[in-house]
Amino acid sequence: MTEARPAIVVPCFDEAARLDAGEVAALARGADVVLVDDGSTDETRTRLASLSRELSNVRALCLDRNVGKAEAVRAGLLAAIDGGARVVGYADADFATSSRELLRLLSTLEERADLDVVLGSRVARLGASIDRRLARHVGGRVFATLASWTLSAPVYDTQCGAKWLRRTAALDAALARPFTTRWAFDVELLGRLLGRLGDGPSLPARRMLEVPLDAWRDAGGSKLGLGGQVRGAVEVAGLLVRARAR
Repeated sequence: MTEARPAIVVPCFDEAARLDAGEVAALARGADVVLVDDGSTDETRTRLASLSRELSNVRALCLDRNVGKAEAVRAGLLAAIDGGARVVGYADADFATSSRELLRLLSTLEERADLDVVLGSRVARLGASIDRRLARHVGGRVFATLASWTLSAPVYDTQCGAKWLRRTAALDAALARPFTTRWAFDVELLGRLLGRLGDGPSLPARRMLEVPLDAWRDAGGSKLGLGGQVRGAVEVAGLLVRARAR
């Protein structure tokens, strides 16, 4: 019996005009793609249905109401796992991390039996093209410091929308209940996997790897404004308190 292909979730809220069909098609050549409509108010649902008809290995999952990115991602991951995927991931609908980079990260996980989680990391360095606004970079470093304290692990970039996860008992447990955060769910997911935020099976940090991206672009039109960044920082501070209280 052929093992199911890896599957990647792309949560979409009002992305009808911005979702790049070319990127979706390129991504679908290396993995099944689950496009999740998070109760959009524009024509996103129609666009996702069209893409799922036109492109092989692409399916649309439509939620009845807007539940936020965290729960849209969780719903997509659970659907992919229910479909038999042994490796799952998620990425942002703006494709700030390109399909090429996403598939490169996937190949790292597939080639490394000693890893269960691979994270993309936006590290500005010689030879890389990381186009990130200064204000978001500075805010991101503050957030990353709080995240590292929460996880008790030296994570550089929890918020990059490029992650792949092997199905394990720890992942099943981490996805078994809704996230308590809306803006900092990446940190909460990693915290559950590491056993810092939950009582289920956990993974040792050595089973996770951050891979510096060769390219990342600020696509513009992000729904994460200053208010979202502040709320995210408050949420991760709350996760830190929970982790330290264990």
